Amino acid sequence: MTGIVIAQQFCGPPTSGNGGYCAGLLARNLAGPVIAVLKARIPLDVTLDLSSDSAGSILTGPEGEVIGEGRPGVPEDLPQPPTPPAWEAALAAEARHIGIGQRFHPICFSCGPERAEGVGLRVFAGQIEGAPEGHLACTWIPHANFADTEGLTPVEVIWAALDCPGFFAWVVREGRHGALLGTMTGEVLRRPRAGEPCIVTAWPLERSGRKETAGVALFSAEGELLARAHQVWIFMSAPPRPAAA
Repeated sequence: MTGIVIAQQFCGPPTSGNGGYCAGLLARNLAGPVIAVLKARIPLDVTLDLSSDSAGSILTGPEGEVIGEGRPGVPEDLPQPPTPPAWEAALAAEARHIGIGQRFHPICFSCGPERAEGVGLRVFAGQIEGAPEGHLACTWIPHANFADTEGLTPVEVIWAALDCPGFFAWVVREGRHGALLGTMTGEVLRRPRAGEPCIVTAWPLERSGRKETAGVALFSAEGELLARAHQVWIFMSAPPRPAAA
């Protein structure tokens, strides 16, 4: 068991840990695909306990409450990503990020535009021209501030980079609404080096009741698949519906 503190820097909403980052903490000591389930708000700036073995991982709070669990998954749990756009097309999609003109979570570690380079990840996925509605992409260059001693991007930072694009895939498709990440099933095939140009993609899968599922992926600039994940989002307010004709 290891004591860890999730600092304010790694928030999603202002008073809770970033879902992808915390799911990545549950996954980082497990090999292959991992299913990470977030069960409660992740408190910031307090000591939490993270225990891991080959069977899985558990994150518990100050009172011993279970906040998250990770367990081995299988490749069949993961989506098959669509072919990523070229670098120039991903740059153009990034300029269409819906968060440019609207405020969602401005200080979110993953997508917050008020976070400086090297403090937040600044992942701004936007609609890919000519792709189905909600198929998003952007560029991302991992910052050296997040690299480990080998110069590689940690698993939890990769999972954080894949977090918010899945939410925005549904916002672009259905309209603005609130949602929280419940489950993220992911696999990191290769960790990019700090400074290595990457492309992030996201696409909606299906909606059932209050659950929206999305696929997300990380590629090298040359199109090598580096990581992929399946997400389950629990929406807090219903998406707006088109007015009747």
